[in-house]
Amino acid sequence: MSNEMNNPHQEITHPQAVAIPVPTGHETQVAEGHGIHHHEPFITKYIFSQDHKMISKQFLITGIIWATIGGFFSVLFRLQLGFPNDHFMWLHTIFGNWAPNGQFTPEAYYGLVTMHGTIMLFFVLTAGMSGTFANLLIPLQLGARDMASPFMNMLSYWIFFIASVVMFSSLFVSTGPFSGGWTAYPPLSALKDASPGSGTGGDLWLIAVLLFFISQIFAGINYISTILNMRTKGMSMSRMPLTIWGLLVTAILGLLSFPVVITGLVLLFFDKHLGTSFYLNSIYISGHALPNVGGSPILYQHLFWFMGHPEVYIVILPAMGIASEVIAINCRKPIFGYRGMVTAFFAICILAFLVWAHHMFVTGMNPYLGAFFVLLTLLIAVPSAIKVFNWIGTMWKGNIHLSVPCLFVIGFVSAFISGGLTGIWMANSAIDLDIHDTYFIIAHFHLVMGVASILGMCAGVYHWYPKMFGRKMNNTLGYIHFWITLVGAYLIFWPMHYEGLAGMPRRYYDYAAWHTFAPFEGVNTFISVVAIVVFIAQILFLFNFFYSIFKGRKETDPNPWKANTLEWTTPIHPGHGNWIGEIPEVYRWPYDYSKNGIDFIPQNVPLGPEEEIEVAKENQPQPV
Repeated sequence: MSNEMNNPHQEITHPQAVAIPVPTGHETQVAEGHGIHHHEPFITKYIFSQDHKMISKQFLITGIIWATIGGFFSVLFRLQLGFPNDHFMWLHTIFGNWAPNGQFTPEAYYGLVTMHGTIMLFFVLTAGMSGTFANLLIPLQLGARDMASPFMNMLSYWIFFIASVVMFSSLFVSTGPFSGGWTAYPPLSALKDASPGSGTGGDLWLIAVLLFFISQIFAGINYISTILNMRTKGMSMSRMPLTIWGLLVTAILGLLSFPVVITGLVLLFFDKHLGTSFYLNSIYISGHALPNVGGSPILYQHLFWFMGHPEVYIVILPAMGIASEVIAINCRKPIFGYRGMVTAFFAICILAFLVWAHHMFVTGMNPYLGAFFVLLTLLIAVPSAIKVFNWIGTMWKGNIHLSVPCLFVIGFVSAFISGGLTGIWMANSAIDLDIHDTYFIIAHFHLVMGVASILGMCAGVYHWYPKMFGRKMNNTLGYIHFWITLVGAYLIFWPMHYEGLAGMPRRYYDYAAWHTFAPFEGVNTFISVVAIVVFIAQILFLFNFFYSIFKGRKETDPNPWKANTLEWTTPIHPGHGNWIGEIPEVYRWPYDYSKNGIDFIPQNVPLGPEEEIEVAKENQPQPV
């Protein structure tokens, strides 16, 4: 590890240093290896674009559309849970046979639950999050003209888009969408006759998810190659912003885990259509035995969760990087514990592959093996706690500017702490045997993964919106969006902890047969009402986002947040190639805020004479 990493604060800012001039407007971009870019045809500029910034927008807008669909599905199945005895005839008008008497059928209900989980986890929080911010920030913050392979970058989006089309089409097949849960456990997913949704809808789901993972592998290869090989002069690894570290570790996790689940899904396809028995054994349908013998559904769980737990961090690590950047900028302080933050990223990366079976404590696992996964699961809380401590340490006594991005990041930290603490309960196998597959699990992973990641993603959108579109989003609408989302999220998921501790199982269509759960009928109604209110708040965000693209106040400052990273040294509307003329050279780490009475010093500002002397002293060999 370099001395700079050991003591990143050593590079003191210098008031006489001058940054490279930043022009504004739509000037022609001259880029090394790119030539002069004139007006491009619409199809190559906006559709089949190879510009990382446009691909970032494509991922973001596609993710927002999917988030709207996935969120709407959650409202629909909450109607069944919150108002199980009511009949909403408008549901029949819109959805036809899905809701023949104004109530969703059990098959439609399970289809909505399955599609909601699949959409939000894969198409929004994985592709939408990483696809947006990796494409936008990696070249801009590292000083690169574009990704290592712009063509592969374009291909990764369009494979994702095809996956989206296939997934969306599954909603319109006559037998309904796949209804076997987002984890697709066999035998429900491996037998055509297991349920109506296991037929054509299940096939389309399987194809869409396979395409999705392929697109993410292409993207991950590109992200890693760009980070390792295309940094500008002076941009050592120890000078990279924490956003880039988060995206690098995310790409590594995906590259190592996605091929495993692809293998598992291909074997699932073989069982379903080619008569193999990887996961099937001693199955009876209507009293008739199927010929499948020798398979094990537990094998599928091992393959799936070997990807499934790294997937948790694939979702949350980009938000952690965004949080680190936004907190430092809005607190006007150097990030606390840069080296510890980077170390924590890699500790999470390693441990994420060693804890998958804590999802399988109820499968009859040997208790001694379970104890091994309990230990590792508790251990992975340590690097997460380091990050929380460092975020709080950065905010402590900082000159905090409560901008919209900063509020969303504070909400992210709050939700991450709340959800993470309940994870300690679930890490204990003895407790997990009681609360597994209850509403406690829903509350935990929605807070630590769903809510926290969404808040982090929103922070990133609000923060980098001027760089993406050259305009500003409305702050008042942003504050309203934040408070309704954060308060509503806690009102939705906090009561679920108590339902789970009482033993209320998840995924059930109707709880009327269990008198034990009758006291929670009012709670479920309350949760459903709040879910509708929170969804309306997201519509407010949609209006703010799309209206501001065309009518928002134009950004006139190339560096509106007074930040240090290189993306703010480009023009307000950077062309393909990002910088006019030479790419800026980097001289310092990205978190020189409030140093020697100076508010901020960008990374491309050279060191002053005094700083050079101090760095030379720091680099001298120390006596033994």
